[in-house]
Amino acid sequence: MKLGVFTVLYSDKSLDDMLELVASKGIEAVELGTGGYPGDAHCHLDSLLADDNKQKEFIEKIRSRGLIVSALSCHANPLHPQEKIAKEADALFTKTVKLASKLGIPVVNTFSGCPGDHEGAKYPNWPVAPWPNEFQEILKWQWEEKIIPYWKEKALFAEKNQVKIGLELHGGFSVHTPATLLRLREECGEVIGANLDPSHLWWQSIDPIEAIKILGREGAIHHFHAKDTIVDQPNMNRNGLTDMTSYADMRNRSWYFRTVGYGHEAKVWADIISTLRLYGYDYVVSIEHEDGLMSIEEGLTKAVQTLQPIMVKESVGEMWWT
Repeated sequence: MKLGVFTVLYSDKSLDDMLELVASKGIEAVELGTGGYPGDAHCHLDSLLADDNKQKEFIEKIRSRGLIVSALSCHANPLHPQEKIAKEADALFTKTVKLASKLGIPVVNTFSGCPGDHEGAKYPNWPVAPWPNEFQEILKWQWEEKIIPYWKEKALFAEKNQVKIGLELHGGFSVHTPATLLRLREECGEVIGANLDPSHLWWQSIDPIEAIKILGREGAIHHFHAKDTIVDQPNMNRNGLTDMTSYADMRNRSWYFRTVGYGHEAKVWADIISTLRLYGYDYVVSIEHEDGLMSIEEGLTKAVQTLQPIMVKESVGEMWWT
């Protein structure tokens, strides 16, 4: 396993300065945004796709620091009911897969997207209750008419380019649980998998370790994010899971993100790492820093300090004691 970082937290720095900084912390892999919600501060798609020499220079800058690229990330909503937004997200995904293929990067991370509730809709509709019955009708229409057809096409495209798709299980998007991920994977093939982020599981009351087992049995974990979450039970009692309180109003939210080790203790994270290995994941653990109580520098440093001692670096090989 390798310890990595999602470099959007250093979007104010040049590629060279960012690489020097993360390498100095003992990080071994970088996950780079190519546009959409993460932005493209360190990976400009059009420029790189147009020039083979720039591609070689780009990868050499990364390798010369002893780093690899774990994934390219283009989180957006390609199923948005507004055609302009959907087309931009789709073009971004397509270009990102092409670049990943050219650079030998095995995974592209994104969101599944979320459609509207009919062809003339203006905004996404995320059904979260089975009754009244029209919610079930919306959900059926979304999956049969929008979600499955779109991702079947994209899965074939990614497979042709020898790139895996890591969908982040995130509230507000159609794929947000192990069950919804596996449903899409069954329809579209094994190129579809999870960019598994425990922080979004905890607030949905999903145990990340059990989610790893569910997805790991199917070989459906393509990438992994390390981010923590605090659940504030009194606020949860008042606001519920689907809390619309601003992320900035942390005192009144049901849950909020923390750096690794500040939502759940190191033993919990050690169990997560061990379960990943138990179920065959031997790739990158990519830190995503979105802690509203810590600076970028402090939050990332503390996440690295928590994770480095518990990373499993070597496979056991033959069980010599049996």
